[in-house]
Amino acid sequence: MPGRGLFVAFEGGEGAGKSTQVHRLFDWLGLVEVPARVTHEPGGTPPGARIRALLLDPATAGLSPRAEALLYAADRAHHVDTVVRPALDAGEVVVTDRFVDSSLAYQGAGRALALEEVRRLSHWATGGLLPDLTVLLDLPPEAGLARARGRAAADRLESESLEFHERVRATFRALAAAEPARYLVLDAQRPSDDLADAVRERVAALLPGRVA
Repeated sequence: MPGRGLFVAFEGGEGAGKSTQVHRLFDWLGLVEVPARVTHEPGGTPPGARIRALLLDPATAGLSPRAEALLYAADRAHHVDTVVRPALDAGEVVVTDRFVDSSLAYQGAGRALALEEVRRLSHWATGGLLPDLTVLLDLPPEAGLARARGRAAADRLESESLEFHERVRATFRALAAAEPARYLVLDAQRPSDDLADAVRERVAALLPGRVA
C-alpha cells in the first residue's frame, strides 16, 4: 500500500481493555515486519497531552459539554495533522486508542449534545478521515468501571454516573450496527488471547500481500 497505510481504531467504554489490545496488535505487526505506529486520544501529541490533562482532571467537573467537545476536536485536529496522516501517507499501519466514535458516544450521547453536530465537528477536525477498521470492545459499564476504578483514582469521565456510561455503550453499539463492514465488535469479557487472535485475523485480511 505505497502512500496509504491502514488506520485501525480501538473503541469502547472505561475498562474495556483497549490499551492492552492496541499494544498486542502493535507487537504482532512488529513480528510480521509491518511498519506500524501506536497512538491515542486525547493526548497523542505534546499539545494534546496538555488538553488531556485538562479534560480528565476531576477539578474541571464544571466544564460545559460544548467546551468539552471543542477541546476533544482541537486535540484530534492536531493529532491527525501531525501524527496520523503523515504515518498513513508513509504506508504505515496506525493503531489508535480512541478516535471519532468516542466523541460521538461520550459528548454526543453521554453529554446529550446533538449527535450530528458532534459528527460535523469531528469531520471538520479530521478533514473527513475515518478508520479503515474500528474494533469495538464491548463491555457492560458496571464491569468496565469496576476494572478502571480498581487501577487508580477515577478521572473526570470515570466519575460519571452509570446511566452516563450506559448511554455511551448504547451509542458505540449503534454506530457499529449502522456500519457493520467497518467494525469488529468483540465481547471484552472474553480472554485477552481470544480477543487478540480475532483482531489479528481481521487486520491480516486488510493487509493482503503484507502478512505471510
